[in-house]
Amino acid sequence: MVKKTSGIHHISAIVGHPQENIDFYAGVLGLRLVKQTVNFDDPGTYHLYFGDSAGKPGTIITFFPWADAYSGRIGDGQVGVTSYVVPVGALEFWEQRLEKFEISFTRTKRFNEEYLQFDDPHGLHLEIVEREEGESNSWTFGDVTPKVAIKGFGGATLYSAKPNETKELLENVMGLEFVGKEGDFMRFRSSADIGNVIDLRMTTTGKGVMGVGTVHHIAWRAEDDNDHMEWQEYIRANGYRVTPVRDRNYFNAIYFREHGEILFEIATDPPGFAIDESKETLGEQLMLPEQFEQYREQLKNSLIPIKVREIEK
Repeated sequence: MVKKTSGIHHISAIVGHPQENIDFYAGVLGLRLVKQTVNFDDPGTYHLYFGDSAGKPGTIITFFPWADAYSGRIGDGQVGVTSYVVPVGALEFWEQRLEKFEISFTRTKRFNEEYLQFDDPHGLHLEIVEREEGESNSWTFGDVTPKVAIKGFGGATLYSAKPNETKELLENVMGLEFVGKEGDFMRFRSSADIGNVIDLRMTTTGKGVMGVGTVHHIAWRAEDDNDHMEWQEYIRANGYRVTPVRDRNYFNAIYFREHGEILFEIATDPPGFAIDESKETLGEQLMLPEQFEQYREQLKNSLIPIKVREIEK
């Protein structure tokens, strides 16, 4: 059996104050807060999801915000850079927007593509790239309209402790296609039209330390529950220790740590984020899994108040 993931499902990261997180990803980047819930393993902490207008797989970045947590260090065994894709011709708008909000950035070129590289307020490395592929994001927030809005992930840059072993996994287990090598990077591509380009750094610079400003894991797409179960057996058969299936309400998940020490998840596309809210009201209310509903008032009183708001500059 040979399997191929279509691409990135979501990326999850650790950040600081939740309102600062919302102000940046919704207020500055114009993403939609599609779900506010709690960390199932630590219900006193938010789990916030941002994406396109519908919260489709390949657009979702999720955050565990701890206001007073210690800072991490980006390094080997992590996603080093998260890439966002925007429509062709939109890079100038984003350059001006970053300048407006006094966010330092650099322009760089990789594999014949122009990138704007910058950090979020808590230290995560981000970049924006133009591409034709991928449907427009219909969400409008402030000055960010569908003409220039982030479509979803362009991909990610992986920092591996064992790059050659991670390369073998990407090609021979996850089913990505090798595109080429440029400088310190190897590029791989999956079949989806977003969340489909993975750059693998082929040198190591020291182990990363988990904490604020680092990516916790990267999740790959499974079509449905049957495909998910096949992935679980397939990953196990290829010599990786994989977890039991975990119900995350909006998708089912399995996890394994690849040999380069990056935590991988495989998540189902369904059921999606509209199972407990309408598409029109996504992200407006605190949504809790059934096991925590009895603690709603207690949790609401302990969680830091948050809101989506336009940021004036």
